[in-house]
Amino acid sequence: MINLDEVGALPERDASSAWHVRFGIYLPGITFNKGYALKVRVIHEADQFIHGIEPKDFFLDWANGSAYDLWSITVALTPDPASHFGQNGTYLYRYELLLGDEDVSFWFADPFGCAAGLGTLSAFTIEDNPMPFPWTDAGFSVPEIDDMVVYELNVREFNRDFQGVIDQLDYLLGLGVNVLELMPVTNVKEDVEWGYTPLGYFAPDDRLGGPLGLKNLVDACHQRGIAVLLDVVYAHTHPEFAYCLVYDATGEPNPMMGVFAGEFFPDRPGTDYTKEFTRDCFVQLNHYWLREYHVDGFRYDYVPGMYDGPVGEGYANLVYRTYEDSKSLARFDGGNGRSKIIQCAENLPDPIGIMSQTYSNCAWQNGLLDRARDMAQWRYVSADFAHRLDPDFLGYPQVFTNAASGETFPVAPFQYIESHDHPRFINEFGQARNRDLLGESYGDRSRFYKMQPYVIALYTAKGIPMLWSGQEFGENWGLLDWGVGRNLFERPLHWEYFYDAAGKALVRLHRIMGALRRAQRALRSRGYFYYYDDPAHLQDGVIAFRREAPADGAHPAECLIVFLNFSDSDAEVWLPFPTAGAWIELIDGTRPAVVITQAEQWAPVVVPSNYGSVYKLA
Repeated sequence: MINLDEVGALPERDASSAWHVRFGIYLPGITFNKGYALKVRVIHEADQFIHGIEPKDFFLDWANGSAYDLWSITVALTPDPASHFGQNGTYLYRYELLLGDEDVSFWFADPFGCAAGLGTLSAFTIEDNPMPFPWTDAGFSVPEIDDMVVYELNVREFNRDFQGVIDQLDYLLGLGVNVLELMPVTNVKEDVEWGYTPLGYFAPDDRLGGPLGLKNLVDACHQRGIAVLLDVVYAHTHPEFAYCLVYDATGEPNPMMGVFAGEFFPDRPGTDYTKEFTRDCFVQLNHYWLREYHVDGFRYDYVPGMYDGPVGEGYANLVYRTYEDSKSLARFDGGNGRSKIIQCAENLPDPIGIMSQTYSNCAWQNGLLDRARDMAQWRYVSADFAHRLDPDFLGYPQVFTNAASGETFPVAPFQYIESHDHPRFINEFGQARNRDLLGESYGDRSRFYKMQPYVIALYTAKGIPMLWSGQEFGENWGLLDWGVGRNLFERPLHWEYFYDAAGKALVRLHRIMGALRRAQRALRSRGYFYYYDDPAHLQDGVIAFRREAPADGAHPAECLIVFLNFSDSDAEVWLPFPTAGAWIELIDGTRPAVVITQAEQWAPVVVPSNYGSVYKLA
């Protein structure tokens, strides 16, 4: 089994207080007996670009008989008066593999490196009197699946770096957000990159703030009751990932990589879960992220690339072992041995199956997004949209049950109308004249009001609402369907939109709906009834449904009636109200109450155009 205590770069002090660094790397099949030699090249960061200062080279020793062919060495950081070597600070290192006297792989980063520097380099830091990170999140508990409101963001595009995200956490709280989903944050090759071609898996990107920056972000989130979900890329890598470079160069059997089982680049490197080393690596990686960075779960990118069935060695095995591992951490304690760890599968071909048959308690699914975009583009209203707001109706499970052990936990799909994979939703209502540098049109934000009923739907739907960053003020970037301009082009948020008329209106609505989602138990329940029996509703561009929560020991029963008007005209809608009393409107709170004198009495409600209403018994 992979032992993270013997790989990577591990600084330590000896009895005389002198610094040493122990380097270790697994290279299965790469052995001294075959004539291979491995050296690590180390330089102080302050010397990296100084003429005449070269990195210091150290040859590693091969551990004959080790399971994964461990190469290691302990290096003394003896002070060098001609450089910064031996002084406090950050050191950069890389590996070089030789066969006899010839370079086989001249330059590769440490696949187990826990920090990275400028360029394809790994890093470590030494400092006098190092202190462990001062975590303040001992009392934090991960929200239950039904209570989650997720905000997906690209750190760099959102606000530069991890500190920039911290600066906006109170803003996100105001939208009702209690789960932050970070697009990949590990180090990548290109300066502008979405993160889906990782160079390493253990190192938060130095350009985003590195390890300390990410820990500060997670701790700040936990202080505010926000969980942190990492978007992780375990199905494929960058071609310059260490286990690609080394084994492509040597021709030795690759212990980890195969051909990517995906629809995009079938000839690119993908991870092979039939190999023990691959399975072991990602289980240990999740273990590391949960403990070293206190993250609360994972959004697994492109699950079909690592899925081999509900009892397979790949994805199903990974999420099961991660679930079991998480039970020892207090923030996941859901009572009766249940863990609340968030494990979200991006398995768009079969989100129902992946939640029914694996230890995934949530999944991305494009059903609501696809229907919403089609309705917006072609200007119609469909009952299918109402059914998309009720995943149970579509066959989604409410609970995962392990048939063998009887273990259960609640599950629910993500619901969204925007994600990083698609152009902005507001763009469906028309294009502005201006274009970005790639020639893509911006969306026409003057038609922001068309988004409003979809926003209300998102917050009142069953499942887990997810916002894609900037959605709340009408961000209007375009997005290419294909090519490097899709993910190698930076699209920073237009924060100035927050202040204009469209942005103010949309942010106001998101804040109101976020507060309602948090305050109204019925919106976090599994109760849903669509008023399907009056075709006049759809003809008028209106969808209406109930959200209900039954009474429990601490709360009375709760019922809300939601109206969505997608048309350009106010609509009068007649419905039977289930209970007598005065029903008040919650979004704006200024409309006259609907007074009902007996249960199931029909009464009219006027729903504003391109808007909606939520009524509750006073």
